[in-house]
Amino acid sequence: MLKGKVDFAAVSRVLSELMKPKTPPLIGVDISSSSVKLVELSAVAKGRYRLERYTIEPLPKDAVVDGNIMNLDEVGEAVKRGWKKLNSRIKNLALALPSAAVITKKIVVPAGQREEDLEIQVETEANQYIPFALEEVNLDFQILGPSPSNPEEVEVLIAASRKEKVEDRVAVVESQGLKAVVMDIDAFAAQTAFELIQGRFPDGGVDQTIALVDVGSSMMNINVLRNGQSVYMREQPFGGNQLSQEIQRTFGLSIEEAEAAKKSGGLPENYEPDVLRPFMDTLALEVTRALQFFFTSTQYNQVHHILLAGGCASIPGLDEVVSRRTGVNTVVADPFASMDKAPKIKERQLAQDAPSLMVACGLAMRRFDA
Repeated sequence: MLKGKVDFAAVSRVLSELMKPKTPPLIGVDISSSSVKLVELSAVAKGRYRLERYTIEPLPKDAVVDGNIMNLDEVGEAVKRGWKKLNSRIKNLALALPSAAVITKKIVVPAGQREEDLEIQVETEANQYIPFALEEVNLDFQILGPSPSNPEEVEVLIAASRKEKVEDRVAVVESQGLKAVVMDIDAFAAQTAFELIQGRFPDGGVDQTIALVDVGSSMMNINVLRNGQSVYMREQPFGGNQLSQEIQRTFGLSIEEAEAAKKSGGLPENYEPDVLRPFMDTLALEVTRALQFFFTSTQYNQVHHILLAGGCASIPGLDEVVSRRTGVNTVVADPFASMDKAPKIKERQLAQDAPSLMVACGLAMRRFDA
């Protein structure tokens, strides 16, 4: 992933152009390494939403590895099971590519070019940054606006992904009689959902540096935001799988039994002091290291807030452990906190699931694009 300040809304539009979407009523679908998450929203007023339905369908081990779909049939079946549990009539889906599968680069070009000339220049520039033949990628671009340093130039955002990455996700849903109408990027979808949360920070988070830390099953994604712009992104190989493996090792369980016990409880009394607490401390240390990388790689020397997302964020007390270790105010992500909810939504279960639904929620919000 190429680093640099990125206009998330623009990148999201660029990647969605790969599918030429129309934003009809749709369901947000996040295919992660551990599960398929589906969210359906409706609008109750301008800028206000209602959570109609959601579900989380577990995936078999190694069906998705490092964001790559390894078993299309198993993932397709999980999508179909989740869609049936959702009990929705909507068959149009918004999907996301993993951030690591997409290359983005902002370039500056002379203003006033014809579209044909701009396309040629974009392809020429893309050749410098994309380590694949152009015929192997989905390539698109978006004019962001005038260059801040020269009014005779414009900034253009290039976005590219291997065709197979897009095609795998499309094939998975279309094999089940569903339709992919939007293709986003997971980090940018989470950024969209973050907009629902930002207003709850002091002064609406304006002029504050906020680290969105998404801890999934195998990867920790750090996206540092300031006034709606990403100023830093990083991935670290750490996640909930480490906790499952430690449960497996300590208590002599299979990995499947360890995963189930992690979610449902029933482990011996020494689980919390001997396994869970050390894992939480290690996670907090990983967040601290990520922030240190951020400080040494940018001009920033302070983070005002940490927003924890992903499945691990629902571990009780994790926010306190991270806050104590980093010295930064830490809160758990819940994009649905200010939403209306359909009567069938179970509030207690939603509170547990909400941190892991950031991407799916952001994808579902694509329904309301102008």
